[in-house]
Amino acid sequence: MPRWRGGSCEFGVSSMWRYFPQRGVCYPHARRDYWIAAFTFFCVAICLIIDADASLARQNALGVCAWVFLLSLLAGESVLVRVQVMIAVAFATVGEHFASPYMEGYIYRFHNVPAYVPPGHGMVYLTAVALARSGWFQIHARWIAGFVVVVCGAWSLWGVTGASRGDAIGALLYGVFLLFLFNGRSPLVYLAAFFITSWLELIGTAAGTWRWVAIDPVLGLPQGNPPSGVAAWYCLVDAVAIGGAPYVITAVQRGIAGLVRLRRWVPLKPLALVLGVVK
Repeated sequence: MPRWRGGSCEFGVSSMWRYFPQRGVCYPHARRDYWIAAFTFFCVAICLIIDADASLARQNALGVCAWVFLLSLLAGESVLVRVQVMIAVAFATVGEHFASPYMEGYIYRFHNVPAYVPPGHGMVYLTAVALARSGWFQIHARWIAGFVVVVCGAWSLWGVTGASRGDAIGALLYGVFLLFLFNGRSPLVYLAAFFITSWLELIGTAAGTWRWVAIDPVLGLPQGNPPSGVAAWYCLVDAVAIGGAPYVITAVQRGIAGLVRLRRWVPLKPLALVLGVVK
């Protein structure tokens, strides 16, 4: 909340950190969180490098592998995280088809959405969640935030002042990213998203797996390859997944509970038990 001093309104710096973890707390470390992150970073690099000159058949094979990896990782997660991942995959897939084949804001080699992209979004989201809940991120959250703000800010500034290819879109997205980071309720997820998404965007564009067009088709402004603030698009996916999961779970629970109790539909009972709607 703003404070009034000397007739002027002053916003407390502490309000920027209201959704960040408390300092001075010993947060636990879970090896699984770091393993998920390391595994995804590795898979992203290998997949995008392979796809740089792969056939469509090999691209589809990468998609099968990605689905197997994602489902295997989800086996150890809670119902809430699983639903969040499902929402992230669905929302991101729709966005991919709109932004790439339809709007052509960025273009894949075969002018399609590769088969590994939907499950890849699920793995990217799960990695952001895993890093966000890790002890290291929670203990060093403010230092990590400062590092990300400075690095992404410098990248955006270079894009509009020194880069041979202008990146006004990247600067705009950087501003959006800051709004997510300091106003969103899950800032550590957004911080983690910056690392994994910058990693995949830099590798994917460098390998030629996809490319961002020079002029954004919506705003008509120049954009980098990739845009500096591209993490903001992934933060939108994360926000939709986090915000939508409780509503989806509640709706599914009520629907299944009604069918199981009123119609005694036996095949749905295992699912009802998993969601905790019947005992």
